[in-house]
Amino acid sequence: MKNRLSKSLLLGLVFLLGSGAAFATDGYFSPGYGTISSGFAGAGTAFYETSLIGGNPAGNVFNSSELSFGIGLFNPNRQYTITGSPSGYQGTFGLTPGTVKSDSKLFIMPNIGKNWKLNENNALTLSIYGNGGMNTNYPTQTFYDQSADHTGVNLMQMYVDLAYSFKLGEKHSLGISALLGAQSFEAKGLASFAPFSTDATKLSGNGTDYSAGVGFKVGYMGELFNGFWLGAKYQSKIYMGAFKDYAGLFAEQGKFEIPSNWSVGVAYHLCSDFTVLADVKQINYTSSKSVSNPMMTATGMNPLGSDNGAGFGWKDMTIYKVGFNYTGIDTWTLRAGYSYGKQPIPASEVMFNILAPAVNESHIALGFSKKINEKGNALNFAFNYALNNKVSGPNPMEVPGQQTIELEMNQLYFEIGFTF
Repeated sequence: MKNRLSKSLLLGLVFLLGSGAAFATDGYFSPGYGTISSGFAGAGTAFYETSLIGGNPAGNVFNSSELSFGIGLFNPNRQYTITGSPSGYQGTFGLTPGTVKSDSKLFIMPNIGKNWKLNENNALTLSIYGNGGMNTNYPTQTFYDQSADHTGVNLMQMYVDLAYSFKLGEKHSLGISALLGAQSFEAKGLASFAPFSTDATKLSGNGTDYSAGVGFKVGYMGELFNGFWLGAKYQSKIYMGAFKDYAGLFAEQGKFEIPSNWSVGVAYHLCSDFTVLADVKQINYTSSKSVSNPMMTATGMNPLGSDNGAGFGWKDMTIYKVGFNYTGIDTWTLRAGYSYGKQPIPASEVMFNILAPAVNESHIALGFSKKINEKGNALNFAFNYALNNKVSGPNPMEVPGQQTIELEMNQLYFEIGFTF
């Protein structure tokens, strides 16, 4: 009964502000958290206005006491194409030729944050937001699993982020966050991989499972000289509990830990109305075995679910972001941003990544805020477009040169929010 109650609480957290993002798409991480950050394509490590929801915890001490919430709508479009017929040779695993588009094309991802200015030099902040996720729902038996009429996965992740920030002098600050992570996962259509699993009963079709874990985030923000700000933050790996119902799928008996990441940024106020932001962000996907272990090694496939079991083969991502903030039109603030990072999937890993085709590299962002009264309450809006991208490679379980797998994806994202 206690276990059921704990799972119900996790379910409520994940779906209340549940990271319903199909892909977000700095890999499966969101490019930005909250409406203001999303308007910059995620830039803003040195810009305290982006700190409230998922940003640099050091920046909140420069903000006033405020409440902000938003709701985003994702529209991911993902598909795979198989070129070449199966060889039919014994010991191969050929896929049916053709193009298949994923169903499930609309996802909602809310967020909320509250900042309490304790005094001029200290602030306490609580925010809840989605980290990202991965979703595919192909209306076919991609891997010939006769027990399911669809093939795909659904991973959702969210954070509860409690931060404390304090000033070091007038224009410098430090911040630290305690992070509670919650996630849910479901897989279907993968039962044909049973011969490669340590536990075929914990591989596919077991419904939705949940896990939780903890980590931390630290940050610095400060004005180095007139109008020039520097910011940096580091987030630890989130040490998640295992998905016990999928212990025969993910490495380390079902573990799916959230990778560590860091970012460094600058914000330069060129004049009173115009600020330029520039960030570098690193996501250490190789710190999570289930994400980074290759599907195939030189000696074949390591058993799914084992300590070094086969995974998605993702590489680390380095992402470069720029943003522009303009406040010269009465009660309006205008934003724009661009983000680029080489996608994490090598050509050798396309087969498993039919389930997780996070191949986007470039994002374009626009946003605005409109003050709606003299108290400073504001309506916020953001739009992101993840430009279409493709990655192709061989089917590693076929005769060399027999089949090519191409992954393709683009994504639209809209978010509306309010600040009080």
